Amino acid sequence: MTNIGIIIGSTRPGRRGRAVAEWVASVAAQKQLAADFEIVDLADFELPLLDEEQPALFGQYGKAHTIRWAEAIARYDGFVFVTPEYNHSIPSALKNALDFLYTEWNNKAAGFVGYGLHGGTRAVEHLRLILAELKVATVRTQVALSLHHDFTFSAPTEPGDFTPGPHQHQTLTALLDDVVVWSRALQPIREGVPA
Repeated sequence: MTNIGIIIGSTRPGRRGRAVAEWVASVAAQKQLAADFEIVDLADFELPLLDEEQPALFGQYGKAHTIRWAEAIARYDGFVFVTPEYNHSIPSALKNALDFLYTEWNNKAAGFVGYGLHGGTRAVEHLRLILAELKVATVRTQVALSLHHDFTFSAPTEPGDFTPGPHQHQTLTALLDDVVVWSRALQPIREGVPA
């Protein structure tokens, strides 16, 4: 079975990422893909700012929190990153979490569900560059959720409800298909099977 992690890329209190990740998981369950989807919440790992003495490339993790994070990520064949856009980029917590590891990310596939004033598109572009360095194959299809059209606000300071438009469901479905197919296609490389 192919295992896909739905990574919530923000740890900020009041974030909208949990609702978005649950929507992704719900659509995946409805689609009944031959894959298991599981939400991975960065907030649950409480990673400090990168504090490993050795670069992640060497895989010599010395901290318990890094080992726990590495074991979690190693379980997955691919990912759906749910990320907001903070100042034209990804949240620092997500960048930090990516930097902790290296081989655990390698030769896996990823898709993106961005959200923000402009659909999180600039954050996704930055994330694509970072993941390329980590040897993650990213799929073309991406979901761009607008704070103006896909969320409602009961007050300026309250997150309100997440109400994605019908077209977003169609785009997410295509993204999930792509991530599963690419994750499976990369399996021989992950397993070291010669071409």
